[in-house]
Amino acid sequence: MNIEEFRTYCLAKKGVTESLPFGPDTLVFKVMNKMFAICGLERTPTQVNLKCDPDQSEELRAQYDGLIIPGWHMNKHHWNTVFIEDALPPKLVIQLIDHSYNLIVASLTKKLQAELAAL
Repeated sequence: MNIEEFRTYCLAKKGVTESLPFGPDTLVFKVMNKMFAICGLERTPTQVNLKCDPDQSEELRAQYDGLIIPGWHMNKHHWNTVFIEDALPPKLVIQLIDHSYNLIVASLTKKLQAELAAL
C-alpha cells in the first residue's frame, strides 16, 4: 500500500479529518478530533503510526519483525509503527487501520459516538 492509498482509505472512514498539526512533514488523521493514524510524509520507506491493543501489538511485532515495531515518538504500549510499503499485505494494513479507528471510536464519549453515528 502506498501513501496515497493509505490516505484515501483513512479519509473514506466516517468522521475522519486530516491535518498537519506537527508541521508540514507529519500528516495526522483524526476521528471526532482524536488521532488514530499518523504518517511521516518525508520518511522512506513510508511508515505510519497506528493505535493497537497492547496484547495484539506484541503479537504483530513478533510475527512481522522489522515491519511492525513499537510506535515511534508514541506510547510504545498502545501504538505501532507500520512500514506500509514493504512486504506487509495490503489487507493486513487495512485491518490495522480499521483496528486503530475502532479503538478510538470505542473510547469516544457516548455523545461523540452518537454524533459520529449521525454523520
